[in-house]
Amino acid sequence: MVKHNLKAPDGPPSDVEDIKRKSDYLRGTLAEVMQDRISAGIPDDDNRLMKHHGSYLQDDRDLRNERQKQKLEPAYQFMLRIRMPGGVAQPAQWLVMDELAQKYGNGTLKLTTRQTFQMHGILKWNMKKTIQEIHATMLDTIAACGDVNRNVMCNSNPYQSELHSEVYEWSKKLSDYLLPRTRAYHEIWLDEEKVVGTPEAEEVEPMYGPLYLPRKFKIGIAVPPSNDIDVFSQDLGFIAIVEDGKLKGFNVAIGGGMGMSHGDKATYPQLAKVIGFCTPDQILEVAEKVITIQRDYGNRSIRKNARFKYTVDRLGLETVKAELVNRLGWTLAEAEPYHFDDNGDRYGWVKGIKGKWHFTLFVEGGRVADFDDYKLMTGLREIAKIHTGEIRLTANQNLIISNVSAQKKKKISELIEQFGLTDGKHHSALRRSSLACVALPTCGLAMAEAERYLPVLLNKIEAIADENGLRNEEITIRMTGCPNGCARHALGEIGFIGKAPGKYNMYLGAAFDGSRLSKMYRENIGEEEILNELGVLFSRYAKERQDGEHFGDFVIRSGVVKAVTDGTNFHD
Repeated sequence: MVKHNLKAPDGPPSDVEDIKRKSDYLRGTLAEVMQDRISAGIPDDDNRLMKHHGSYLQDDRDLRNERQKQKLEPAYQFMLRIRMPGGVAQPAQWLVMDELAQKYGNGTLKLTTRQTFQMHGILKWNMKKTIQEIHATMLDTIAACGDVNRNVMCNSNPYQSELHSEVYEWSKKLSDYLLPRTRAYHEIWLDEEKVVGTPEAEEVEPMYGPLYLPRKFKIGIAVPPSNDIDVFSQDLGFIAIVEDGKLKGFNVAIGGGMGMSHGDKATYPQLAKVIGFCTPDQILEVAEKVITIQRDYGNRSIRKNARFKYTVDRLGLETVKAELVNRLGWTLAEAEPYHFDDNGDRYGWVKGIKGKWHFTLFVEGGRVADFDDYKLMTGLREIAKIHTGEIRLTANQNLIISNVSAQKKKKISELIEQFGLTDGKHHSALRRSSLACVALPTCGLAMAEAERYLPVLLNKIEAIADENGLRNEEITIRMTGCPNGCARHALGEIGFIGKAPGKYNMYLGAAFDGSRLSKMYRENIGEEEILNELGVLFSRYAKERQDGEHFGDFVIRSGVVKAVTDGTNFHD
């Protein structure tokens, strides 16, 4: 084995590293503080550990000022996220999540951009009951957040071929293989007795080690020609390669990530880079060894520079590739050709293999709730009661009623019509191609609105699109309340990143297939300026575009912004 002169950055470890070191493999004092009834919150150290158990402590920021005036503690609540590789749930699991949202949450479910559920509004004293009831459905929240591998994403297309099912199985295997081995989750939430003094208990994290990773780690598998999971946004991406209808293996891409910090050029979104090809039976080993490189050489001193993309940039791509060969003991093959067409969803009814049907439902902002004029949650509940296939969550915050038999299709169609559930056809293509993170009022990092504001802004953008004959043009629009990238803003043809209440940085020029980042166009602008800018740009696009030219490609070709091929000039 060749030795490379590699080392992690110098500097004292961050406070989170110290918290993990003292935590006894993610236990901390969570078992004790979660039983405390004096406060609805928990200490910050334990909140850092809670992430590894799939939860964040939040508070309702709409109520924060008023509660401060009344000398009350913040309106603390927990967000709980499910580990659900590939976004596949059974109807019975959906029904339990719906029930728990009503019983313990805020009455809604959030479909995330990593193909899973989030439930908001859970009070501390209901957390254990909620997790236990989730566990009873064969779901869990382990490693849905925290400094570990997160929910493994996978192409959500269930209808094209048997191969898609095979790729989905690999996403499940990756998810299980890369789970933390600590029993802390089972002890704290599921009342498992702690085993003391055995060799197994001492060797609790053979891959992660006692400090886990420097930051979160994200994996996704794409199946061309669809890049619905935005494979280049992942720390580690796998691109399925098909030959003669069979899964030949996966191209391997490393070092992607969407997060950044305002005003800090040492932080930036970045696309993952393809470094080679592996066969299906090699995928688990490749993932493990890539993760151990990040474990050993990631930045544990400065968390905002701790993601794997910065490790790759600091060490150099060729050095990381050589170290991966060192750890594998074999070399990746040359990358295979592939092609992506888009990163969106196919809406409505589609007939798939084995005579099964699939209905992709448009869920604006990923928020499943009953609205005054749209009983979305009730409609889905009634469908889940009779559905015998799966419910699949997409990376675009939508939902597929999947594997519907010909016999059940008629009844499910009737329920879709009864409750007015929509595939989005009456909406503009702009709206169907939009994503928004949660932002206010629950996210503590949000600087501006996103989920609550984007539909309002889209009403006004649609008017401009209509004036220019662009209503049916698919243009990806993504909005986040902060620069962390939960809605993958840097891969939106039009991207908005919250800067302050009502103010956003506006980005343009990402590729429609997710292969090029956007570029800063205007900084710190409000609604009036956004609409003025889009009025000019949409007019030009309608008149000057070439046949089949997407908006992101147009703004690059016409010189509105320069192309960003990596993250280094994203801010300029």
